[in-house]
Amino acid sequence: MLLSGRLGAGKTLFAAGVGEGLGVEEPLTSPSFILARAHNGFLPVVHADVYRLGTSAEFEDLDLPEQARDGVLLIEWGDVVAHGVPEDHLMVKIEIVGEGERLFRFVPSGKWIHKNLAELRP
Repeated sequence: MLLSGRLGAGKTLFAAGVGEGLGVEEPLTSPSFILARAHNGFLPVVHADVYRLGTSAEFEDLDLPEQARDGVLLIEWGDVVAHGVPEDHLMVKIEIVGEGERLFRFVPSGKWIHKNLAELRP
């Protein structure tokens, strides 16, 4: 899952909610200085922040899709590296629309295009 939005939009908070929903017990915090953290839950969760990367080669060297092969990959600033992830992914665009208000747009790619995202809600 690729997360996009400007600074302060709520990418890390959204990722933390996904992690909590997947049974990750420790808090998901921004991995911006270490780039990526792995967490255990019902599924393995790899949470990355690529804000500080300078090149696409640096992203490729992280090999995040392979690290998250058996679980869930959450990439903050994912719009920047969308070209380097598998075609089948979901982009979550978070926009600040007012004080404490956010607009979430879910943009499917690859096989996600054919999924009814409404069915994913509890």
